[in-house]
Amino acid sequence: MSRRRQIYEGKAKILYEGPEPGTIIQYFKDDATAFNAQKKGTISGKGVLNNRISEHLFTMLATIGIPTHFIRRLNMREQLVRQVEIVPIEVVVRNVVAGSLAKRFGMEEGTVLPRTILEYYYKDDALGDPLITEEHIAAFGWATQEEMHDIADMAIRVNDFMAGLFAGVGIRLVDFKLEFGRLFDGDFSRIILADEISPDGCRLWDMKSNEKLDKDRFRRDLGGEAEAYQEVARRLGLTPEDEPEVLNLAEHRKTRGR
Repeated sequence: MSRRRQIYEGKAKILYEGPEPGTIIQYFKDDATAFNAQKKGTISGKGVLNNRISEHLFTMLATIGIPTHFIRRLNMREQLVRQVEIVPIEVVVRNVVAGSLAKRFGMEEGTVLPRTILEYYYKDDALGDPLITEEHIAAFGWATQEEMHDIADMAIRVNDFMAGLFAGVGIRLVDFKLEFGRLFDGDFSRIILADEISPDGCRLWDMKSNEKLDKDRFRRDLGGEAEAYQEVARRLGLTPEDEPEVLNLAEHRKTRGR
């Protein structure tokens, strides 16, 4: 499929005009950033793996009635999605203390939370994506009360489903980020799940060893980023036998293990 006009380039993806009205082509890059893009690098094959992992998770979520922007995967690095108006709020779902939550409250990483916490951040790189409350969201008109009800409800449902899915393959879903968009039908719109779900935006720990299988390996200079992403894909049964970039990653891992 020939690419059309580029619409937007972010830290991990490029968006192109889709083949039909109301569609977008989402291209997954190997670029990796952390600390609001203060740290930059590359994780070889990350775009291929995130494309497959996100496709799998969005497809599975659709089976439990979560509406998403995902239509189909086009190739190793691209997927076709519905065009939405992104709600300028990042939703972070936390099950275990980690990252900024541990720093803010001086808590030990790995502490299981007594209940799942939803946090909201305003999507603005220049401001460092500040933590916000529902009062801010209402006051500044970033989303309506009804939209926030839908967002919170879907976030909890996504968490319940994914926590079980990952636990089934020996991975603890520590926390993760979601983004939502408005899908328009004439003058009316509804909230659907957008963006991606991958090790870029999730903290995923091995349930036995607590080994990090996510972008924290890049953030914290732990090394083995590509292997960690590959391991998540492998456990989910997604490592394809016919895709060269993924096979190269697997071969690289075998070589390092010798």
